[in-house]
Amino acid sequence: MSGWPHGWLLPEWPAPASVRACVTTREGGVSRPPFESLNLGDHVGDDPIAVTRNRACLQQLLGCRPAWLNQVHSAHAVQADPAEVATADALWSALPGVACAVLTADCLPVLFCDRAGTRVAAAHAGWRGLAGGVLEATLRELAVPAGELLVWLGPAIGPGAFEVGPEVRAAFVATHAEAVEAFRPSGHEGRFMADLYQLAKIRLAACGVTAVYGGGFCTYSDTRFYSYRRVPRTGRFASLIWLQ
Repeated sequence: MSGWPHGWLLPEWPAPASVRACVTTREGGVSRPPFESLNLGDHVGDDPIAVTRNRACLQQLLGCRPAWLNQVHSAHAVQADPAEVATADALWSALPGVACAVLTADCLPVLFCDRAGTRVAAAHAGWRGLAGGVLEATLRELAVPAGELLVWLGPAIGPGAFEVGPEVRAAFVATHAEAVEAFRPSGHEGRFMADLYQLAKIRLAACGVTAVYGGGFCTYSDTRFYSYRRVPRTGRFASLIWLQ
């Protein structure tokens, strides 16, 4: 958590030197309340001029071009292209200077790289996308052996704050029986507290990916980050990964 402005996070993982990654926070932009201040989401009702200025500032700080997505909670992954806003929830790149960017405000951002430092990817994993296979789709697009991959789990809503209905639990348990361990009764009849981090690890492990880092954040309780569950009318922060 040093070396970047506004308290941005740097993943703690053994990525090769050619791989760079960061997570923005709420601070350092020009958006006014309730989006203050570094809102990077252009779909949340913020002033478009403010979002454009925030994104321009981000690009200048990164020294590379972010590729953005129209995120729809799908299991679709595409190759990153800064000139196009694709409708998908994951993107990958093998080109230096192109940042794979995902926007979140409680959903799980997942960053990928290969040990050789030649490919990177980012996925937006809300519970629907996670249950639908967005991580698996990203792995297919990366086309890297599972043992050669490193994964970092960024800031998402924590298991102490993410209450869900029985349909969410059923969606995960239907494909991975061990996912039952990621849910505990919430105290409200028929509802559960869900652990997105554990659910992601279960699905990655089923694909042979075990070098998984990060986790342990909670966007709901950590006010450095936007949280839709904490304040429904809010902005989005970005998790980005790129090759130098």
